[in-house]
Amino acid sequence: MKKVLATSALGLVALGAHAQSSVTLYGVVDTGIGYQSSQTSLGSTSGGRSVVKMINGVWAGSRFGLKGSEDLGGGTKTIFQLEEGFNSANGTESVAGAAFNRQAYVGLANSTYGTLTAGRQYTSYYTLLSPYSPTTWLTGAYGAHPGDIDSLDTLYRANNSLVYTSPSLHGLTASGSYSMGGVPGSFNAGSTWSAALQYLNGPFGIAAGFQRINNSTPGGGAWGANSTTSNAGAQAGVSGINNGYQTAQAQQRVAVTGGYAFTPQWDVSFSYSNVQYIPGINSQFRHEAIFNTAGAVLHFKPATVLDLAAGYSYTRATQANGISNSAQYQQFNLSQYYSLSKRTGLYALEAYQRASGQTLGTNGVSIINATADIGDAQNGAPSSSRSQFAAGVGIIHRF
Repeated sequence: MKKVLATSALGLVALGAHAQSSVTLYGVVDTGIGYQSSQTSLGSTSGGRSVVKMINGVWAGSRFGLKGSEDLGGGTKTIFQLEEGFNSANGTESVAGAAFNRQAYVGLANSTYGTLTAGRQYTSYYTLLSPYSPTTWLTGAYGAHPGDIDSLDTLYRANNSLVYTSPSLHGLTASGSYSMGGVPGSFNAGSTWSAALQYLNGPFGIAAGFQRINNSTPGGGAWGANSTTSNAGAQAGVSGINNGYQTAQAQQRVAVTGGYAFTPQWDVSFSYSNVQYIPGINSQFRHEAIFNTAGAVLHFKPATVLDLAAGYSYTRATQANGISNSAQYQQFNLSQYYSLSKRTGLYALEAYQRASGQTLGTNGVSIINATADIGDAQNGAPSSSRSQFAAGVGIIHRF
């Protein structure tokens, strides 16, 4: 249950206007037990072992936060949000050294002119596409497209961001974001920018977006080496899928997501993305690598307290950098969620991925067999083989 910590009426001022402010404390605690069939260190293709471990933040990332607003009059209000992610299994920060790692922004909102915010936040690309992301019912940990290569989960937040989102006009919403890189002598290095459109019409919705993340080292190389404040310090979606392309000069994502509710019990969502890793003069790989992904999720609600979902995605890389048998990844997902109350639920998740073809190794030069990497919870410990199975059960409470 969300708690309103403070609500104050500032009373009548000289012009007879009223101002009201409020702050809300909220949060999520999500903990469970998971199994992974093969786990090894990122970049390794040997030594994989199965593991049973405690998992956290799988259905919805464990967090607590403060958000609030102040009415400024004339339909305008100040808004802010501070959100900290944490590991409910051991109490540590989900991002070491970042007190409010999930979100930290302040801005102005007006029902006629839209919303402008500044700080650490999600890009426009993610915000408008996310309602139809596979993570909605399959979770990001198990159901994000392999390695979350297209950033349709919440792994990437951009520092130093300005985000504008328009009000909805006949169902159409537009948004744009720009994140300053902070690299001396370069306006572009280390920056992130994105733009997106979303259209809603009754049971149907569709969104399209573009996102570019620039290395803070011009020409590519060690990602984020030239700046501790740029967005490139936390590169999006590093995993067994794209490990060989970490020295890119830039990465771009173009994606379309959508969905349709057939009945209150049945709905379907779909997604397509095109992800490009662009080399520079300091990159280890020499030719642009492109990953195309298509996926769909079917959601069924047979009872008020029960949600069931099944999903499939297919990812294929282009032939480049000496690879003639390009990497391919097929992923299958199931999820079950049972509501014990409005704020507490039990969940179970199952996922299987099969990889084939070849990709680049960690050094960006050697050609290796593609290995499986389910969702994004296994990004730091993918499979050492072409197949991987993962399953988990847990409990989640929202307050």
